[in-house]
This record gives sequence, structure tokens and C-alpha cells, in this order.
Amino acid sequence: MTSIKIINRSRHALPSYQTEDAAGMDLRADLGAPVVLKPLERQLVSTGLSIELPKGFEAQIRPRSGLAYRHGIGIVNSPGTIDADYRGVIQVLLVNLSNQDFTVEDGERIAQLVVARYEKISWEAVEILGETERGAGGYGSTGRK
Repeated sequence: MTSIKIINRSRHALPSYQTEDAAGMDLRADLGAPVVLKPLERQLVSTGLSIELPKGFEAQIRPRSGLAYRHGIGIVNSPGTIDADYRGVIQVLLVNLSNQDFTVEDGERIAQLVVARYEKISWEAVEILGETERGAGGYGSTGRK
């Protein structure tokens, strides 16, 4: 298990895994007062957390499925990426895709954070790519079943 440094300036507990095999940890809103999101409105919501990721890691900010299903609340730039060199407060860009106002309360679970390794690459310019069975088949090319 990798250890990651974190500063918690919120009034809430650190994010934690809710089940043994969970990939993400819930992030909570850190608000002085509730925030009302009107239909189609977007708002940056602070978590009060700052992290120091090791090189070769990123943190992905993803929507919570329950908020999306029950209230139409998503994340505009999903998944959002936190790079290893970012040291600011983690904020979540929520959007209300429903037709009703939604109130974000202090401490409400608003997103998931998934930490993942990544690899740097270099490009090799070529004129031809290796062939595969799929080839250039894109959207819907593998059928519906």
C-alpha cells in the first residue's frame, strides 16, 4: 500500500474506503454554508483537502453514482485529474443536470477519489500501424450483444 501525504483543513474525517475492494474514496464538501445548484448550473465545491502524490501517480475525481442516479448531479470534467505536482486544495466541479434545485450540504459526499499509477510515454512517428481483427472499427463496431 502506498502512503500519501494529506493536509485536512476541513471539519470532516479523511476520505476512506467504504468496502474492502472499493477503488475510490468518497470526498466530502467543505462548506461554510449550503450551496444551491440550480438546473444546469455548475459550481466549484471545496473539499478542504490537499495532497502530495508521488511521481507516477494521479488522483482521479469521479462522480458518485448515487448522486447521479437520484439527483442528476455529475462532474463537468469527469474524470478530473490531479497531477503529482499539484499542491492546492482539491475542488470538485459539480453540475446539476436535473430540472430541480439541489442543495449541497457541508460534509455531504460529493465525489469519489481514485488514486492510480500512470506511465509516461514517448511518441514514435510511423506511417503504418500493426493490424488487428478490429482494425479501425470505432463506435458501435463490435455490435450490441
